[in-house]
Amino acid sequence: MRSFEFAVDRRHAQAVNEVVAGRRRVRLAAVVAMLLGAAATAYLVWLGRAWSYPLAVACALVAATALWVALWAPRRTAIARLYAEGELVPAVVSGTHSRGAVLLALVNVARRDTGEFRYALVTKNVRGLPGHRLSAGERVPAIAVRGDRTARAIGERWLPVDAMPIAWGTPDIAVIERARAAIAEIEWRLLADNLALAERVQRSATKRLLLDPGQLPEGLGA
Repeated sequence: MRSFEFAVDRRHAQAVNEVVAGRRRVRLAAVVAMLLGAAATAYLVWLGRAWSYPLAVACALVAATALWVALWAPRRTAIARLYAEGELVPAVVSGTHSRGAVLLALVNVARRDTGEFRYALVTKNVRGLPGHRLSAGERVPAIAVRGDRTARAIGERWLPVDAMPIAWGTPDIAVIERARAAIAEIEWRLLADNLALAERVQRSATKRLLLDPGQLPEGLGA
């Protein structure tokens, strides 16, 4: 696995990292659900009716689940850990839209415990990319955030993999350039040659397109 070490700027990440923002929204929703579930539980117990107790148990379970999510979300938002444990991957801007841009990334979707390499194209909608031009072909080094960090991935062969730009972790242009240089030119060329596939990937249910290993450039995936 190709890792990339750099000092994550927490203040910058909190401001621009869309993974942080998304998980912050999940945590807020979980807190609200927990409070509503707890209030409903208390009210149903207070009613003291035969039918209200089973409903109270159900609401208590909802509140407990929401509490677990609220406590779990901050751990999952340890952005420095995600950057440190993820693989450095190439992504390019495939196009822009009114709310930002679409990235096309090349990632390995095989489970780590298999030792396999199975490459796929994945897309990601982004609102902003500090340090980058939002123009087609712009090279955006990123870190792969893999689905095998979660229990739901058990049993799956090809995993969901998201791309988190290095630019969301640091405002230092030198770090972004160093990450860009650490990615092989054949990988950048592969993405550039397949920019037209981004729309097809976007339309797919899994938001990924598995690549034929026999058609990959020599030297990729070993």
